[in-house]
Amino acid sequence: MTTPLMLFLAVLGHVLLAAHALRQGEWGLAAALAALPLLLLTRLGAARLVSGLVLVLGALVWVQAGLSFVGMRLALGQDWLRLALILAAVMLASLGAGLWLLGRRAQELFHRNRAVELPQTAAFALAAGLLITARAKASVPVLLADRFLPGSGWLEILALALYAAWLAGAFMAPPRHRELRPRVWALFSAVFFGQLVLGLLGLQDLLMTGRLHLPVPALIAAGPLFRGSGLFMAILFSATVLFVGPAWCSHLCYIGAWDDACSRLGPKVPRPVSPRWTLWGRFTALVLTCGGALALRLLGVDGLTAAWLAAGFGLVGVGVMLVVSRRLGVMAHCTAFCPIGLIGNVLGRLIPWRVRIDRALCTRCGTCARACRYSALSDQDIEAGKPALPCTLCGDCVGACPHEAMHYRFPGLANATARAVFLTLIAALSAAFLGVARI
Repeated sequence: MTTPLMLFLAVLGHVLLAAHALRQGEWGLAAALAALPLLLLTRLGAARLVSGLVLVLGALVWVQAGLSFVGMRLALGQDWLRLALILAAVMLASLGAGLWLLGRRAQELFHRNRAVELPQTAAFALAAGLLITARAKASVPVLLADRFLPGSGWLEILALALYAAWLAGAFMAPPRHRELRPRVWALFSAVFFGQLVLGLLGLQDLLMTGRLHLPVPALIAAGPLFRGSGLFMAILFSATVLFVGPAWCSHLCYIGAWDDACSRLGPKVPRPVSPRWTLWGRFTALVLTCGGALALRLLGVDGLTAAWLAAGFGLVGVGVMLVVSRRLGVMAHCTAFCPIGLIGNVLGRLIPWRVRIDRALCTRCGTCARACRYSALSDQDIEAGKPALPCTLCGDCVGACPHEAMHYRFPGLANATARAVFLTLIAALSAAFLGVARI
């Protein structure tokens, strides 16, 4: 009788939380909470953990509500004991059902995909937390759902958090991550630029604020230097680097997906870009863009002229993708032209995420080098046991290595744990960016 009773209490706990949210005027949150118990039908390990966490947090909500309602009753001189007992019972039922779902006894019932239940749950929670924070802090409705149907942002958050959980589970198998990464990246880029095109065609709600900015990565650094303001993208980029090092350039950059697609149209065996270009080519572009932005500002050049110059730089970059990346089979734009790529690589060195080669397992077969489109795995790099500066932690080499000699590393974590944590962060950020990244 224990299992049916606890499942009933779990469903009841969600329904009561949904009713409380509806009473507060949050119909979208009520709908999301009412839909969550449906996840339990999947028997997925992550479903029980997500549901259990929500119920435990819900117990805290009932404590807060109880204190508030009892305080109101006391202030009005009304009876409060019965109300306090009812809310205490609801709180205990929610807490008990949540702890049961989080405990060992529920594991046998929710046995599907248990190997990835922790990464999936963490990705769900992190993506939801980032989106809830963005929704609460933004001065404009940051989620599209809220713009077209006020209050429905909670349902978008639920959908994107589920997407993050699915990604985290799929990414855990190295070959699957290698296969999915370019597709997920291309989807993000398509959504990003699709919203921009539709916004320019008149659907203003698809734009973030209506104030257009050129989607050229170099402007993340050069734009604020010219304007003297507008640090949003620079802060977002820096925060991403703080979480996942240079992986912005292989998972989250809206333009980088184009370069990846062009490189995959080239030869199956990439022809690497010279290390001289990967450093000095991008350094030169950084000096030209940032120095040029400062010079234009000091000379008093108007914004329209500056925008045309920036657009020209962006078109040159697209030309590099279409011609050089396609011809060589490597991401020449990202590794030899884009200044933000260099900044990401350099700042990424301050963050301890790394890809390393176990030389005891490595046979020097070169499979990893053939999978790398960032020119980061020359014979010398393989012999040294670590990729070169252009490495963006994309993980293609990890998924391609037939000897399991390639690993993600983080101080204090086992290789498998480091990889799981890193890809969980990537999955959560990918889902959050899909929801909020717009012009």
